[in-house]
Amino acid sequence: MTHRLQPSISKLRAGTASTALTLFVIFLLGVVAAPAAQAQTFSTLYSFKSTPDGQTSMAGLIQDASGNLYGTTNYGGTSFAGVVFEVSASKKETVLYSFTGTADGAYPYAPLLLDKAGNLYGTAYAGGASNVGVVFKVTASGTETVLYSFHGGTSDGCYPAGGLIADATGNFYGTTSACGASNYGTVFKLTAAGQETTLHSFVGGPNDGASPYYGRLALQSSGNIIGTTSMGGANELGTLFELTAAGKLTLLHSFAGGSKDGCYPYGTPAMDKSGNFYGTTEECGSADFGTVWKISAKGAETILHSFAGTKTDGGYPCAGVVMDTSGNLYGDAAVGGTAQGGVLYELSKAGKLSLLHSFSSTTDATPFGSILRTPKGVIYGTTEGNGEAGYGTVWSF
Repeated sequence: MTHRLQPSISKLRAGTASTALTLFVIFLLGVVAAPAAQAQTFSTLYSFKSTPDGQTSMAGLIQDASGNLYGTTNYGGTSFAGVVFEVSASKKETVLYSFTGTADGAYPYAPLLLDKAGNLYGTAYAGGASNVGVVFKVTASGTETVLYSFHGGTSDGCYPAGGLIADATGNFYGTTSACGASNYGTVFKLTAAGQETTLHSFVGGPNDGASPYYGRLALQSSGNIIGTTSMGGANELGTLFELTAAGKLTLLHSFAGGSKDGCYPYGTPAMDKSGNFYGTTEECGSADFGTVWKISAKGAETILHSFAGTKTDGGYPCAGVVMDTSGNLYGDAAVGGTAQGGVLYELSKAGKLSLLHSFSSTTDATPFGSILRTPKGVIYGTTEGNGEAGYGTVWSF
């Protein structure tokens, strides 16, 4: 597989090789969105400054009821192992926790969850008892607790690069990108008490996925889990899968690549009321800059848009999409736009793509993580690069 976005993706992959949505909103605030506001203004809310501040956010943001934003950076902090940060409604940034890279975890790549008490939950890609990643909790006052340390091997996963979802009883669900029975990663369940269960070990090949990465799973009201893998499937180019509570996995779609389909899907699948799923692939499509796809509950796929990577289009989307109440989709892409620094886009229900913002290659560049769209139509996100110090930004539209 060719990785053309930025060095951080290749580094993450190299490390791996070496070794109901309704329920979801209990923790994640503000994802279900309303139609867009009339005024359209882009603002950089904060520029990361690197150690002891954060550096390089590949994760999306979450927001509390007071308008404060929370996220992770995979580098920076006092030990250069990443941070959990808050950006207040008044644009003040606070590092809530700096990872040390040891037992507490290192390099968080995924977005957070927020509970009603103000506690934050997430995964870190490395660190922990076996140095292959952890699930952590950070309180509002900045105290971190490791809820689970992955130990890898064939019986457990390792290197979690995706975020968590939660059910109504407080159980967490997530993925690891490697280890498990065939070293292709796992889907896991973690109770509030820290008891972990491997629900599925990916084995690759035509009937299973392999190597799930960025984004989260989605939880249906039935209790079934929906997710993507970046590889595996009939063409080894990634899958959309469904996993029952009993651990039975069904491939809803195997991506075929080429000019008529996408390849290497990342991000959190979006779902509509009719049971259709929506998301993005990083590559392939008509110009090999990735796609936005729709897949029915029965597995029928429609390519809604193939990115062209031009000044009037985006390219290499890695974060999936979010949907408003009218069926319009919103997302970001890492390249394209007027300055080739990436784009924020809207894809109408009728299939028309509009660029809401073109990121600058000099002031802010490479939006990688998922976007947050509030009920008032405000969109928040992060960039991996640039900003005042060159270490990425938090932005609003």
